Amino acid sequence: MSTKPEHYDVIRKPIITEKATMASENGAVVFEVSMDAAKPAIKEAVETLFNVKVKAVNTSITKGKVKRFRGQPGRRRDVKKAYVTLEEGNTIDVTTGL
Repeated sequence: MSTKPEHYDVIRKPIITEKATMASENGAVVFEVSMDAAKPAIKEAVETLFNVKVKAVNTSITKGKVKRFRGQPGRRRDVKKAYVTLEEGNTIDVTTGL
């Protein structure tokens, strides 16, 4: 499998939170992905970029909150997260870059 430039457009960055760390104990890695990315595209991108086998991909969309910025109401952007479950024996070290 060759690395296509589109793979870098699908996966934006890994998400490192307490919940993502708990998911990593079960062989899952959490990525922020583009809003129009489909599950098969996410699976293909992770497999080619990290040379691992993906078992399942679950996605969730977090709607942006309305927050105040310098007294003016502003809105955070919507974020799509992908919980990528890996096959047994496969790992991704998210602390290193791509």
